[in-house]
Amino acid sequence: MFLESMLSPICNFFGQILNFLYGIVGNNFGMAIILFTIITKLIIIPITINQQKTMQKTNKIQGRLKDLQVKYKNNQEMLSKATMDLYKSENISPLSGCSGCLTGIIQILLVFSVFFVVSKPLTYMKNVPKDVIDNYKNEIQLENPDGKVSNYYEIQIVQKKSSENPDVHINMDFIGLDLSKVPKDNLSDFKVYIIPILYVISSFISIKMTTKMQEELKNNKGSKDLIDPSKKSEMDAMEQMSKNMMYIIPITTVSIAFIAPLGLALYWFVSNILAVGERIIIKKFVSAKEDNKNGIRKNGKSGMKMKWYRILPQCLEQMQNMLYIPR
Repeated sequence: MFLESMLSPICNFFGQILNFLYGIVGNNFGMAIILFTIITKLIIIPITINQQKTMQKTNKIQGRLKDLQVKYKNNQEMLSKATMDLYKSENISPLSGCSGCLTGIIQILLVFSVFFVVSKPLTYMKNVPKDVIDNYKNEIQLENPDGKVSNYYEIQIVQKKSSENPDVHINMDFIGLDLSKVPKDNLSDFKVYIIPILYVISSFISIKMTTKMQEELKNNKGSKDLIDPSKKSEMDAMEQMSKNMMYIIPITTVSIAFIAPLGLALYWFVSNILAVGERIIIKKFVSAKEDNKNGIRKNGKSGMKMKWYRILPQCLEQMQNMLYIPR
């Protein structure tokens, strides 16, 4: 498979990290996936924070950009120069819009890489030789009456051959859930639906929070009526496309979660939970830091450091407000 071959260096790297974590947590595949998800999220947090800061800065100069568009509407060269000068004075990179693309690319690479690692744990995590895997695959094929083997044959090897060979043993039990099971192959087992359902719920919570944050950013002072009428329809189309993508991606990943081992759904679920917390913290504290820089006072205080024991209640309150949960 071309995509897997292209991502194999990343898969091998992730597999070794996952195997290291697996050993640290007492050979528990589920806990290893949770720790791995936390690590990957911490890696991309700086990019996410930088992206959020850039969005706030860009939003604040929309009024001045509009003035430049009016002033130099007949001189494209001067408009470009004045716009670049404005970006420079506000310490905004002209390529700042690429940060969102970079985050998206990283997330896509993570999704496919983790999929391959979870689907082929013996190859990427345990470094079992290919000939050993192929021999077990042929054995399982001969044992099956229909002569077929699962698409996730390495998971089958873990399930059926781990008692014979400790090199292919991986403890897939996680709080009573078998992470090696594929929902579509175990429709009668209600336990296989637990993690995918939790993932769906967390996805729509994450979508609602993201939509709320985008609406607040759009409605901030200085962002209204600043779009060139000639470009309004184009902007509306892009905004609608962005909203559609927020729903398409979870629906697509849920579909994959039902045809892939539960370990993948666990990764996505934990990733969603961390993303929700990340958005709350970024909104609460990154925005507050920007306000303090601009001399904005809240509750008569400015620049005060938040006490650690106040962070949790305020984050929960922020989440409640963003989800419109009645008190």
